[in-house]
Amino acid sequence: MGPHPEPPHRLRLLVRPFNGPWFRSFDHRYDPVYFGRRAANRFDAPAGEFGTCYLARDCHGAFIETFGHETGVRAVTERELAARSVARIVLAKPATPLRLVDLRGEGLARMGADNALATGHDLALARRWAKALHDHPRRPDGIAYRARHDPARTSVALFERAASKIRVQAVTPWLRPTPHPQLADILNHYDFGLISP
Repeated sequence: MGPHPEPPHRLRLLVRPFNGPWFRSFDHRYDPVYFGRRAANRFDAPAGEFGTCYLARDCHGAFIETFGHETGVRAVTERELAARSVARIVLAKPATPLRLVDLRGEGLARMGADNALATGHDLALARRWAKALHDHPRRPDGIAYRARHDPARTSVALFERAASKIRVQAVTPWLRPTPHPQLADILNHYDFGLISP
């Protein structure tokens, strides 16, 4: 098996409407909806040409994609949880869904790609694909893909141009002053320990 190909000049996109809600585990140092431009994450712009905000379809996905980044680590500290909250994000106008490139199934083959874009270690390649998708004439709002650490969950890399299409409906802390209502179930689901200081 050779290396994953670069994005072709002509991309055939599978773009689908997505209605939400979505969830985002965010660091309190930033806004609940934050479009990063540092080329630090998988589908960021290669040179900061646009911002990207990462969302999950449910709280389980938001948790594992935030606290499960280091494969093999099966614990989270109270300090890590206390530094973050969960934002519930909905459409600003219910009649205007997000238009996302769907990479969870046949959309990959249509483009000449495979799931290494969402799970592989070549982040620079994934960023070049993200830029090609962002710049496509169909102007999608972002990318829907399978979460790397739990492929049963859907993640979204939302392009900055879609910022006006969403709004924060609610913010719930992971830990303090009271634990998130789903935290115990999530820790049990992923067999994660909770480490006290």
